[in-house]
Amino acid sequence: MKTSIAIQNLKCGGCGTTIKNKLTALAGVENVDIDVEQSVVSFDYQDGDQPDVVHDLLINLGYPPEGAGNNLKNKAQSFISCAKGRFAS
Repeated sequence: MKTSIAIQNLKCGGCGTTIKNKLTALAGVENVDIDVEQSVVSFDYQDGDQPDVVHDLLINLGYPPEGAGNNLKNKAQSFISCAKGRFAS
């Protein structure tokens, strides 16, 4: 199945690289695509629980889905994830 999640704090390709690397490492998650301009993460999944796992991972990386809380901790974590993504690209 394919799904898309609109997320917060997505600023650049570095952020996208971090998200793509982390999601691609999850079992059952494939074809990860990041639309930086629209702040949307799209992916295919095999297990019905995968969207919940991805949701939790995005929060932990600092990119909570739209509608979820976006506190200072999330924003700070997104800056760290972004920096890591820039070095990884």
